[in-house]
Amino acid sequence: MAFDPHTGQFEFSNWDLQSVIADLLEFIPAPNLLHKASQLSPYECDGLSAYHKVPKMVVLPETIKQCQQIVKYCKKHSIPVIARGAGTGLSGGVLPVEQAIVLSLAKFNRIQKIDPLQRLAIVQPGVRNLAITEAAAQYNLYYAPDPSSQIACSIGGNVAENSGGVHSLKYGLTVNNVLSLKVINSDGDLLDIGGGECMDSPGFDLLALMHGSEGLLGIIVEVTVQLIPKPESAQVVLAAFNKITDAGAAVRDIISSGIIPAGLEMMDKLATQAAEDFVHANYPLAEALLLCELDGSQSEIEQQMEKVNQILKNSHSHDIRLSQNDSERALFWAGRKAAFPAVGRISPDYYCMDGTIPRKALPEVLGKISDFSKQYGLRVANVFHAGDGNLHPLILYDANKTGDLQKAEQFGADILKHCVDKGGTITGEHGVGVEKIDQMCHQFHSSELLKFHQIKALLDESGILNPGKAIPSLHRCAELGAMHVHNGKLPHPDIPRF
Repeated sequence: MAFDPHTGQFEFSNWDLQSVIADLLEFIPAPNLLHKASQLSPYECDGLSAYHKVPKMVVLPETIKQCQQIVKYCKKHSIPVIARGAGTGLSGGVLPVEQAIVLSLAKFNRIQKIDPLQRLAIVQPGVRNLAITEAAAQYNLYYAPDPSSQIACSIGGNVAENSGGVHSLKYGLTVNNVLSLKVINSDGDLLDIGGGECMDSPGFDLLALMHGSEGLLGIIVEVTVQLIPKPESAQVVLAAFNKITDAGAAVRDIISSGIIPAGLEMMDKLATQAAEDFVHANYPLAEALLLCELDGSQSEIEQQMEKVNQILKNSHSHDIRLSQNDSERALFWAGRKAAFPAVGRISPDYYCMDGTIPRKALPEVLGKISDFSKQYGLRVANVFHAGDGNLHPLILYDANKTGDLQKAEQFGADILKHCVDKGGTITGEHGVGVEKIDQMCHQFHSSELLKFHQIKALLDESGILNPGKAIPSLHRCAELGAMHVHNGKLPHPDIPRF
């Protein structure tokens, strides 16, 4: 396979299905080779269902050796490989491409070790995020990153997208909670990346590079995560506002006061109403709802909560409620974590964005989103990690209406461009995949994109790993009119070809 980052052209092998099945049967059991239409349809998309493509074949290896054999075979025959986890992603990162084999890691679902003394767990990539915390609970430990999809999403996918969650403000994203990885490269070699059960390892920090790499640089087959002690206590304060700008000011003032909440989340009126109708979390009706969780010792929480309450009052919150026990605290969070499926109940379809902005720009950007909503004639429900400035606007549309999807896509593109223009970025935790690849052209210069392609080429010389995702070709950007060029020409340095 060859790829030119300027033209974006790939050359795939047009392989014969029956021949490849016969070859793979030498080391993969027949039930683990999926090729019938009824077997393949579940793999045609991820959680972002606006884009669909039925793969030619899906392979479900059960061992690392089988994964290595598959990758070596695909490299030899110029067949693209798309590693897939639980399929809960929201950027089209595992969308099948022409002539690709989907390598599903669903059978890699075992927790191999929990070490309560070193506070770590060694797990296979198909283990569900929440399952790690459930297994560590007997030691009063837990795994901190908690995406809203944690009941279903897999830890390997969390690494590939560098997922966050409602408690990432204080405890960090996936990259801040992973100690080491085992990764298969495009040559089929098994690499140990990171310090393992040690604190660090010599050499370059490839561990950070693998996080958010979206399957372009290697296939994750083992993850070592850190576990942390459960806090002595935790309490949530819920605050309702008549103006979304007042809620944004409260977020700013809480952070500037020196308090780092365990979670600081916001929902607008539409998202709040949808969540309340779905979960019955006893949310008040308001233009904006803020959830702020503090954890630590009881005395620490009481001291900080007094300060937070005063900030909320000064920010004109008209309804402040404090969780009285763990059950009520869990109920407050249940509404927020169910916001995505809740919005799915009030619209035939929705398009989920993932822009991140400086917190100070929050009120202005939310106002701009409202303007875009009127411009496109599409409703939007805003759900976001307010403390991180990570926005999740859910654009409501009807795919059965001609032109609605295209309007939603352009609406989303305008939001992301505005995030960049305000000093932010086009993604906070969902990745780029195929969804935001055009907006990469708006955020990065040609020289930066070339460096991304060079890194890809060095770690995946054959270019077989998840091609066509995350990094746009330079010609694609030029055609969009968004490429930063020099003297009217695309740069042509010596670039590794893959």
